[in-house]
Amino acid sequence: MNASAPLSRWLVAAASAFAMCAHADEIEVVDARLAASDEGLLLSADFSFDFNARLQEAVVNGIPLHFLVEFELTRPRWWWFDEVAASRRTQWRLSYHALSRQYRLTTGALHQNFTTLEEALEVMRRLRNWQVLERAVPLTGKSYEAAVRMRLDTSQLPRPLQVSALTNRDLKLESQWKTFIFRPPAPPSAAPPPPPPLPPAPPQAPPAAPQAEPPAGPKEPPEVSR
Repeated sequence: MNASAPLSRWLVAAASAFAMCAHADEIEVVDARLAASDEGLLLSADFSFDFNARLQEAVVNGIPLHFLVEFELTRPRWWWFDEVAASRRTQWRLSYHALSRQYRLTTGALHQNFTTLEEALEVMRRLRNWQVLERAVPLTGKSYEAAVRMRLDTSQLPRPLQVSALTNRDLKLESQWKTFIFRPPAPPSAAPPPPPPLPPAPPQAPPAAPQAEPPAGPKEPPEVSR
């Protein structure tokens, strides 16, 4: 028997079930903030969301779900297009391993294992200290508009679910863009310039040579009393 047959049947059934759903689950960006550090700008954000029963079933049946967190930092310019100072994205991959009965959350080369789905989602809800701008990049403006959002990347779903996602909002688990104003911290004040050097002292006159005393004359003979 083909091992992929049960999964294929589930995909067809899930696609039909998703097509019958009319509502959409949403992600809420509860809070987002930027902080300056020695490395650059760090983004921290809090999200609020849950999986519906069908998304939970998809993960348990071996379908990994990919979530994207996207960030933009722009400087509005009334006379031209906005200046894009930074544009970043990071990805979470959530999967389930039936043999170990653990959920795995992967981002880049790092991964964590969890015994429950709720534990994995709790990590995804709390984004901390994500570097979105290097320190070497200068911020010349006084204020910038920052924006962040999270969404389920439907392009990473299997083909049957991708087709359903075109007409079914139930698979479009995403947030609106959360915008806020960021004002770069003022650069540290430069140290006052050193005082100008003192003018060189005038050269001192050489000490006067000692004057020689005039030679003494001949001594007169002592007067002899008579």
